[in-house]
Amino acid sequence: MMSTTSRRSFTVAALLTALAAPQIPAAAAARPAPAPAELPAPATRAPIGTRTLHLVDSSRPDPWKPAAGHRELMVSLWYPAAVRHGVRAPYVSKELAKKVLGTEAVAGVRTHGLVNALPAPGKRPLVVLSPGFGMSRATLTGLGEDLASRGYAVAAVDHTYEAPVEFPGGRIEDCLICDRPDLPVVPNRAKDISFVLDRLTAPGSGLVIDRKRVGVAGHSIGGASAVEVMREDPRVKAAVNMDGNFLTEPPAEGLARPVLLLGAQRGKMPEPRANWEHTWDRLTGWKRWLDVPDGGHMTFTDAPWLVDRFGLGDRIPPESLPFAFGTLKQDRATALTRAYVSAFFDRHLRGARGPLLDGPSAAYPEVTFLP
Repeated sequence: MMSTTSRRSFTVAALLTALAAPQIPAAAAARPAPAPAELPAPATRAPIGTRTLHLVDSSRPDPWKPAAGHRELMVSLWYPAAVRHGVRAPYVSKELAKKVLGTEAVAGVRTHGLVNALPAPGKRPLVVLSPGFGMSRATLTGLGEDLASRGYAVAAVDHTYEAPVEFPGGRIEDCLICDRPDLPVVPNRAKDISFVLDRLTAPGSGLVIDRKRVGVAGHSIGGASAVEVMREDPRVKAAVNMDGNFLTEPPAEGLARPVLLLGAQRGKMPEPRANWEHTWDRLTGWKRWLDVPDGGHMTFTDAPWLVDRFGLGDRIPPESLPFAFGTLKQDRATALTRAYVSAFFDRHLRGARGPLLDGPSAAYPEVTFLP
């Protein structure tokens, strides 16, 4: 029997499958949006550069498709740029947009990252982002750009065969394990993230990373993986889990580094709440558990904005809407996610202690503190 935690991950994959379902013509499924659609602006006006990396881990075969050879990963980088003008990066290609969301319209979204822009001088703290099961790294673009505008180097990882992934030359590898949430995805993602850290902190990466200031954040199973990689890799100093059920046992000795649990509806849903409670006491360092009662599982990604902007709500099964989005408006979802994630990393990677994480805020009444 599939566990509750596995069912939660499987529901996300099923939701994305419904969005990309081919039986509804893309032209009819998506509401035409005034061009150009643009992601919500980052927190500051600081220019952002972006690059795409194709990385190959020659130390291990691909765990989900051994015949493919060594593990391949695609990574998006965002970072403070030294220039203010250039070509803005596309959100996704038309081919990947159709594969993931069933409509090419999303490919027209304008991001704020300038393609291959020269990095601004200075050593940067690094944050690695891991998306949900079945979800593209593109769905964390808004958060990645926002963190970069605040001075971070950010890397979002596509975990190959756990979602559709596009490689150089237009090759797209489908999700091979989206119907197998029982597989050891979290330990494998921890290895993926550690490998990305190896590459980004090595000489010649193109970015100057402060190796003493590294954090990881993830959504859904990516959030569980963020905490797992911090447990396994001493380079990771702080982790954010955005509504991800833990799929591995917490360390018996405890985990003494900072953890932010940012969830939705867990105060009123017994099984998801119990999942985090099981790990809570083993988090022995600085920790916060924040809940967004009116939010949904997708609140912490670009999905609320995409669904609202392109009229994709009609493609989602009605029974999935409360779980996925709740009743929270997309602009508030974006604002609170960026505010709390950046406040956490500012505190634990930069030593900049603000009041937001100390208790309820009038600026974000949607957020409650648990337990």
